[in-house]
Amino acid sequence: MGQLPFLALLAGAAIACQATMNARLGVLLNNPLLASGIAFLFSFLLTAAAVATSTKHYPQIAQIKAVPVYLWFAGSTLSAFGVATFYYLIPKMGVGSMTSFALSGQILVAMIAGHFRWFGLAENPINTLKMVGMATLIVGVYLINWESPHGY
Repeated sequence: MGQLPFLALLAGAAIACQATMNARLGVLLNNPLLASGIAFLFSFLLTAAAVATSTKHYPQIAQIKAVPVYLWFAGSTLSAFGVATFYYLIPKMGVGSMTSFALSGQILVAMIAGHFRWFGLAENPINTLKMVGMATLIVGVYLINWESPHGY
């Protein structure tokens, strides 16, 4: 396995761990939105420190003005929704069940986005093999959740 897939695997593991810990924070605070806000606050502080210590060249004004307006807020809005929803669902569904459904949604939308070249992505057409892969993923999610105590 190359370095990039291994790094992606580590990132996925980190997301599962942080989601579980922050969902617990939401349970203890009785407020998944507050847990989400705390997570984003500390994420911002850590990211700001990393940017301040590692960035040698900042974007020019022309580059900043060229960014479409929706890109300044749409991704953040979707991120806040996704993260807060994770923190709400994990205590109710369990991290495995929630993640299996969430990853299926991510992969499905990622395939569609690549197929239609959304947001300037390189073309990555959906073909028969990818459809078989998606169907297999759906069967896998079903099997993961087959005997869920929550009844999924």
